[in-house]
Amino acid sequence: MRILIARCSATYSGKLQASLPMAERLIVQKADGTVLIHGSAGSKALFWMGPPCTSKVDGGTWTITHSKTNETLIIDMHEVLHEHAVEVGVEPGLVKEGVERDLQALLADQVHLVGPGLTLVSREWPTPIGPVDHLLRIATGGHVAVEVKRRGDIDGVEQLTRYLDYLNRDPLLRPVRGVLAAQSISRQAQTLASDRQIECLTLDYDAMRGVVKEEFTLF
Repeated sequence: MRILIARCSATYSGKLQASLPMAERLIVQKADGTVLIHGSAGSKALFWMGPPCTSKVDGGTWTITHSKTNETLIIDMHEVLHEHAVEVGVEPGLVKEGVERDLQALLADQVHLVGPGLTLVSREWPTPIGPVDHLLRIATGGHVAVEVKRRGDIDGVEQLTRYLDYLNRDPLLRPVRGVLAAQSISRQAQTLASDRQIECLTLDYDAMRGVVKEEFTLF
């Protein structure tokens, strides 16, 4: 990875024509050829060019050309204030907390969050149309099918609807009601779930893990 702080101007030619007047900016070139130009504020790059692309340096002019679209980014380096190159190695990728499998495992141990008097029958209860994340037994009779998502949307409601239709055909399981459990649930999904008598449960991932949030109090 190559990092520069430079007084530069830049022009982009491609889907449109755009330019940046001379100013001090951060320029990053990544191992795959990606080049980004950042200003002094904001999280987004002002200009960028992603792979596949080629770079050519001629004096103080840096030309980056996209190999497929012929889009061109030209950077004129008026003064390089700082330059650093480092080998950072292979990127292992983003690890997301609160992914569905983590939420499923936590909820299997905390079925009381779904409601009182429930016990876990099985995780990944098999059906011909796919596994139900959790099948719970109601102490007074019947079962609950739980579909766990990071974000609950209409597709999740539709998926759970199909499961319920199938499960309620089994005389040993019915009646089976449904619960869509997620860290966040869209308004549209809540509306559709209510129309289909499916409950919505918002999960607090940190609380389920036992993470105590620090809060300022007077005493």
